[in-house]
Amino acid sequence: MLEKDKLYFVPLYELEELRNKIITSGSDCQVYLNILATILRINILYMIKNAGSGHIGTSFSSLEMMLWLWMMEMRGANDSSIPNSDTFFSSKGHDAPALYAVMVALGKICFNNIHQLRKMGGLPGHPDIHTPFVAANTGSLGMGISKARGMAIANRLRGSKGRIFIIIGDGELQEGQIWESLQPAANGNFSEITVLADLNQIQSDREVSKTSHLGPLVEKFKGFGWNVSCCNGNDFSSLKYALDSRSKEKPNIILAKTKKGFGVSFMECLDENGFYKYHSGAPSDEDYYRALEELTITADRALMASGMDCLLLVCNKKPEVAGVGLRVEKLIQAYGEELCELGKIRTDMVVLNADLVVDCGLVGFKNEFPERFVECGIAEQDMVSAAGGLALKGVLPIVHSFGCFLSTRPNEQIYNNATEKTKIIYTAPLAGLLPAGPGHSHQSVRDISLVGAIPGVTIFEPCNEIETKLALRWAVNENPESTYIRLVIIPVEITYKLPAGYQLNKGQGIRLYTPSRVGSKTAILAYGPVMLGQAINAAREIGADLYNFPWLNFIDEDWFYGKLARYKNLVVVDDHYTKFGLGTLIGAVVAKSRLDIHFSQLGLEEIPVCGQTKEVLRHHQLDDFSIAERITDEFKNI
Repeated sequence: MLEKDKLYFVPLYELEELRNKIITSGSDCQVYLNILATILRINILYMIKNAGSGHIGTSFSSLEMMLWLWMMEMRGANDSSIPNSDTFFSSKGHDAPALYAVMVALGKICFNNIHQLRKMGGLPGHPDIHTPFVAANTGSLGMGISKARGMAIANRLRGSKGRIFIIIGDGELQEGQIWESLQPAANGNFSEITVLADLNQIQSDREVSKTSHLGPLVEKFKGFGWNVSCCNGNDFSSLKYALDSRSKEKPNIILAKTKKGFGVSFMECLDENGFYKYHSGAPSDEDYYRALEELTITADRALMASGMDCLLLVCNKKPEVAGVGLRVEKLIQAYGEELCELGKIRTDMVVLNADLVVDCGLVGFKNEFPERFVECGIAEQDMVSAAGGLALKGVLPIVHSFGCFLSTRPNEQIYNNATEKTKIIYTAPLAGLLPAGPGHSHQSVRDISLVGAIPGVTIFEPCNEIETKLALRWAVNENPESTYIRLVIIPVEITYKLPAGYQLNKGQGIRLYTPSRVGSKTAILAYGPVMLGQAINAAREIGADLYNFPWLNFIDEDWFYGKLARYKNLVVVDDHYTKFGLGTLIGAVVAKSRLDIHFSQLGLEEIPVCGQTKEVLRHHQLDDFSIAERITDEFKNI
């Protein structure tokens, strides 16, 4: 009987027993490989539930491919100490839990790491080369084949015969870089490269065919000069046949049809609204135990049929969900509500999305105004240029993708739109350091610097639901130019309030806390719910004034002189790198003013770490205690 306050995993000795069976069983190895795959799904499920986030669907769809490659196909996988060793990496990267589960089963990484997914010092949310036997950093889509060609060139230069195997996703095939990478690989006859396309038919939200249909893939890849074969990627026999059919003259791609969430019946399906529930995030308690029970039954039946004992699962106490603060607010939900309200009035609004309709809060607008909703798929450059075309025809485009992608891949296209002096709104959820579980590929901590210098684009980050709605309404109705809105995607527990009647004034902040009527000699400026939440606790601790300053690339200098010039000490807390964040802007105004103000800025100084909220904030010294301590140390002798 499963206890509902426990999480369950398969211990190492069970994995080792099956591994030995596979090695010694000869032609019957696939029977035991199937059992091992089921058991590894139990551990993947445990890892993601224990971490509180992860990608179940794609980990389950790609597991058989990873397991076969690592156990049956590759020579000295990812071990540079072995001559002519083969290399493997997943280009999509969010199937990292499957990769980790396989490497644990093979003894490549310590078994205890299954308890450390998305925790500091453990296993990153997306692959990182600082983890043993991980060959490349991935998570930003589309880079895999290009990286593989670079590796192949290096191998040739040093005389290595090592082969390179990579997995890509079918949603990933919408990225332009994939298609840029095909012709050079064919021109160079890189037959040592084998790409396995995980065609699980569902991307982040919906079916690939309803997001951005890929068309006749066999003909397309053949047209680029690749050898193409097809298989069932969740069937070892089919997969083996496809791998055995590779060309020795051309690069190879195996179009592997799989099922997202394979192995758990209810995780293989869309919900009643046509969305997929198990792309990212941890399963609910109900879904966790349903999936665990189904996998355990499947494994036990197969074990008994093979003359082996049933599984003995080991359990740990289910981790508690920690909270800090008083009132949970969901900025994405507030944004989506306001978008619908504005859509009723502004019939010139068109919403564009890059396969993140749920995460960006767009379901309501899509359902209410389907003719004004454009799904672009995972193709940010195309989306932003399409928005440019809409704007040139007098339409108001509102573009959506995660900040880590929206500010980077289409940066040139955003600049091109700016040169046309049209109005476009760019909305970028997943802004800032948190959540830190997905890792540095998804932590948008350089977008202020990337977008902030583009003429005619104002960057704004709201601190709560009210300011989120105000920001969108200001961008749509009041700002004559373009706006880039950073949005924190995680629910945040708010410990502050905006004053009654609060309105936005470009380049001006608002004081949220003062320790006395007279005020303090020290002022802290911060923005967004994450850093404001930490900074207000620090302000209370050290007796400083706290300002919300949501304008990230513009300051009203008259407001600065009227409100901030009286302070002896001024500190900016950035949810971004300190280089070219808000602190750089405020610091320049302080320097220009020639006032006797001691200025300091806090923020990221290094590539952000992957982990849980509290440990990551503390590591980067951006938690409330560290902020208070750093400010006190900075100004104690002044």
